[in-house]
Amino acid sequence: MGIPDITLHDGLTFPVITFGTYKLNGVAGMEAMVSALDVGYHALDSAFNYENEGAVGHAVRQSGKKREDLRIASKLPGRHHDYNEALTTIEESLYRAQLDYYDLYYIHWPNPKVGKYVEAWQALIEAKKRGYVRSIAVCNFLPEHLEKLQKETGVLPSINQIELSPYFPQDDMRALHKKLNILTQSWSPLGRANKLLQDPLIQKIAQRLNKSTVQVILRWHHQLGCVPIPKAASKEHQISNMDIFDFSLTEQDMKDMATLARPDGRSHGQDPATYEEF
Repeated sequence: MGIPDITLHDGLTFPVITFGTYKLNGVAGMEAMVSALDVGYHALDSAFNYENEGAVGHAVRQSGKKREDLRIASKLPGRHHDYNEALTTIEESLYRAQLDYYDLYYIHWPNPKVGKYVEAWQALIEAKKRGYVRSIAVCNFLPEHLEKLQKETGVLPSINQIELSPYFPQDDMRALHKKLNILTQSWSPLGRANKLLQDPLIQKIAQRLNKSTVQVILRWHHQLGCVPIPKAASKEHQISNMDIFDFSLTEQDMKDMATLARPDGRSHGQDPATYEEF
């Protein structure tokens, strides 16, 4: 079964699983992306700071897929939040990838100490008007950041990509996103090697369903209405990560997994209220 699509509030269709490209660079990274597109992914999630936009664009061309069938994304780094710099950075992103447009472009982090994320957002709004991007989004924005965007520009993002896993389920943010009609996208959906994959409760559910712990976790994201971004270099893992549509977690499974939430659930303490990314 292929990956189903949903429709964002601005009308763009988007798959319910996105392929992550962090640390997939050079020839090996490009080949992993081509493999992912070949086995059935149709969205690649990248960023200016991943330094692999060239590999992403090359993978798109190598894949033989129709450009209009793919959803290619990149992200604006914190050091380029000035309006003019942001527009130039998006142009450079397109030149690096040798693409005519991005389907999605995000502000990578709000960087509230610098306080220029509204200016950066205005640049993304202009980039969309110019046809550089089809949909504009953010990552790691807190409620106060979203409120400021709405108040000052009247435009809300189609997606907010946030750290989210069973150890850090972000209940309040997900509820806000639902209210504002913003899609929740989950980065580090598997906990970034913080022992989530060895959790006894998840292992028990996986054994009962004859699925892997990774598949159970990705299915959990899906049933919450979130879009996970798993990354896998091997074709075997790429296929396995997609294989989550032939089973369901029970209501009790979801309740049990809700008990895994931790107050310190962030895997690297990157709190958007204080974390600055450049």
